[in-house]
Amino acid sequence: MEKDLIEYIAKSLVDDPGQVTVNVVEGEKSTILELRVAADDIGKVIGKHGRIAKAMRTVLQASTAKTGKHTVLEILD
Repeated sequence: MEKDLIEYIAKSLVDDPGQVTVNVVEGEKSTILELRVAADDIGKVIGKHGRIAKAMRTVLQASTAKTGKHTVLEILD
C-alpha cells in the first residue's frame, strides 16, 4: 500500500512517469522505500529546500501510523 502511494505521488510530479520505480526493503522494525526517478526529475521530487520530499515523508508516516512500523523514504539518484 505504501509503495503504491509513493509511486502515485511521484508519478504525478515528474515529467517522465515511466522512469519512476519504488523498491521496498523490509526490516524487522522498519521498512525502507527507495524511490528512483529520471535524473531530470529529481529536483521536482525533492522540491525547494526539500519541501516536497518532506511532505511525501509526512504522508507516508500518516499512512503507516496505525501499524506501528517505522517507514523511511529514501530518494536515490
